[in-house]
Amino acid sequence: MTKQDSKNKIIEDSKNFSLFSWSAQASVNPLAIEKAHGVYLYDYDGNKIIDFSSGLMSVNIGHGDPRVTDAITEQMQSVSYVTPSCTTEIRAKLSKKLSEICPGDLNKAFFTLCGTSSIDNAIKLARLYTGRHKIIGRYRAFHGGSIGGMSVGGDPRKLANDSQQMPNAIHLDDPYYFFNLKNLDHDTCLSLSLDYVERIIHFEGKENIAAMIFEGESGSSGCLHYPEGYLKGVKKLCEKYGILFIADEVMSGFGRTGKWFGFEHHDIIPDMICMAKGLTSSYLPLGCLMVSDRIAEKFNTTPLMIGLTYNAHPVCLAAALRVIEIYEEDNLIQNAQKMGAYIEQKINDMRALHPSMGNFRNKGLLGCLEVLKNKKTGTLIAPYNASGDDLKISNRIAAKIRELGMYTFVRWGYIFVAPPLTINKQEIDEGLAIISEALKISDSLIE
Repeated sequence: MTKQDSKNKIIEDSKNFSLFSWSAQASVNPLAIEKAHGVYLYDYDGNKIIDFSSGLMSVNIGHGDPRVTDAITEQMQSVSYVTPSCTTEIRAKLSKKLSEICPGDLNKAFFTLCGTSSIDNAIKLARLYTGRHKIIGRYRAFHGGSIGGMSVGGDPRKLANDSQQMPNAIHLDDPYYFFNLKNLDHDTCLSLSLDYVERIIHFEGKENIAAMIFEGESGSSGCLHYPEGYLKGVKKLCEKYGILFIADEVMSGFGRTGKWFGFEHHDIIPDMICMAKGLTSSYLPLGCLMVSDRIAEKFNTTPLMIGLTYNAHPVCLAAALRVIEIYEEDNLIQNAQKMGAYIEQKINDMRALHPSMGNFRNKGLLGCLEVLKNKKTGTLIAPYNASGDDLKISNRIAAKIRELGMYTFVRWGYIFVAPPLTINKQEIDEGLAIISEALKISDSLIE
């Protein structure tokens, strides 16, 4: 069988016998990947494809690092699985390491399977700890694909499942809108934003609200940055009313933003941190809910009524510990800072060539480029939650990017720029050259 035959068979069987996320199955056209290394994927046609979104913004140490493979193999040769009521050396080591990199009294790890199971268990734990039932999130946020995660988030992917929503999920509009008010200074806008949050707390009953959940840095909604002082103000409101603050660091954690966690850019310490993705660099599925000593203390004498069959799975924990060591050994968090600054510089250099380029919002290596339909009004090529004909231009840009040998997300009016933390200047130049070529499509249509 030729490689072409193998590729066709893989795609055919995958489509015939498996289901693909977030897609009408008849329109799915997956890349068949034979191998991956560093910032590159390689398909069965021999094409080298630069991964400019780190898979799902998660393969932070790059693809195919043999140091993680070795750690996984070594762990499987000793203990591949025990029930969560037992413990292992790797559980002790990783838990201690996570307590060292987390600030404040965030010292207790509850291991989960993925990001959305970290979110679900944070919701359960917040309700158990406070005795309250409401959870406040944001409309422009994504917290995973479970019923709980989708309900507290506002990403439009949840709309098809609205009839199954978890009750008592409340949503905030973004401070992003307040900062479009004209002739108001930053302090006034910030005050308006926080007054709005406090008003919602009173409307919903401060005695009913268990937790607020915020992404450490916004991701798939378009990297919409929090105004300076906003998260710190929200945290103070949480403290004022006895509400827990949950930081969703599934995407923004583990060096992605140039710090261990996105919330560290905002001078706050949350009560819980939800982790996944970069925790293992997606080499194996693993999540973690990091909990403060204050919260954990309640369950010293009260049963902790949450649990999972694969809680603290030794092989996944071994992958996570080795990945964290690689962040440190290879100075990847510092590299994210440096390469993020380089990307920002190169993006600015590109502006003279592309009238359709809008804002570029970036933190470390979590970036999003707006593509404009109308430069004067700032209208994007596709609005938030666009569908059908509204996606014509963005679909053409996405197809061109793929044709030119890049894997990244083009969502609505956004092109995401979130490569592995291992990336260098030469690889950045290669990736941005592809985006530059694709932008000629929107340049030709700019109003």
